Amino acid sequence: MTSAGFVLAANGNGKHSQTGISAYAGLEHPPHLSRLESKTGRKGIVEQLSISVDSDARDGFVPGFLHLPPDFNTTSTFNNHGVLPKIHHRTAAILLSGAGGGVTGPSSIYLSLACKLATLHPNNGIPALRLDYRVPARTGPCVRDVCAAMQFLQDMYGLDRFVLVGWSFGGAVVFSTLTSDEEKRVVGCATVASQTADTEGIRSLAPRPVLLLHGTGDQTLNERCSERLYEMYGESDEGGGEGERRLVLFDGDNHALSGNAETVEEIICEFVARCAGVTVDETDREEVLKQELVEDDERGDLMERGGDLRSPERRE
Repeated sequence: MTSAGFVLAANGNGKHSQTGISAYAGLEHPPHLSRLESKTGRKGIVEQLSISVDSDARDGFVPGFLHLPPDFNTTSTFNNHGVLPKIHHRTAAILLSGAGGGVTGPSSIYLSLACKLATLHPNNGIPALRLDYRVPARTGPCVRDVCAAMQFLQDMYGLDRFVLVGWSFGGAVVFSTLTSDEEKRVVGCATVASQTADTEGIRSLAPRPVLLLHGTGDQTLNERCSERLYEMYGESDEGGGEGERRLVLFDGDNHALSGNAETVEEIICEFVARCAGVTVDETDREEVLKQELVEDDERGDLMERGGDLRSPERRE
């Protein structure tokens, strides 16, 4: 267990990440996307992005994959008065990995989660960005990556409400974003096996909702981390009052929640949808959420390919 389970390389090594979007070739979609497409008759759009970040001394580009609903309208469809069309999704999810960066998430759930969010029944699909880091394990630069991504998504796609999802060190990025100038754009936060270092921002999150998931067999960050975050939620005098907080512990599961990956994916999907004001009905659950787009024996290899197991991150 690292540092009594409370921090996973929060200071990092200061090295600049040179990983570009081309390093993740073949990871645009989950291996079994055809199951979702055949069930729903819908095919989402995936765009490869390199987002410019120029707010610090490490100017550069942060790579990511943006999953868009098949019926999505961009800012290019503004009418003559600059008003968005009636059917437009203003909310997006930004999915953040751990201390090594990466684009597939814990047990590769981001790879399928992003597709499912974008494929919820017509007019309800939610855009999702799987975002890497320029400088993994450094909270400040990673927060600036997220802020740059939010501004980019607003400028280019008209998206201005965001649900942040983070795994492990990614929890620090999620909650530290709440202390930035962009925090009012955040409408909800979810974490998987989060650390507690650099997470003071959770105190001012309420009344916006938070979802905390953790395995009791986590050998990297003890479940007490998420329990502590649950206690910290809404403690700030500057917060907006009581809100929705949920803590789910998975008995005996590891740092990547490998034994409950599909369940975790469903829980996060429904949480993001609620934050976006979207109702997930039984048709969505059957045709979208229940589809297995990544099989259990594929998850580890996809995490390796997606950079999610770069040191110091791990599954156990």
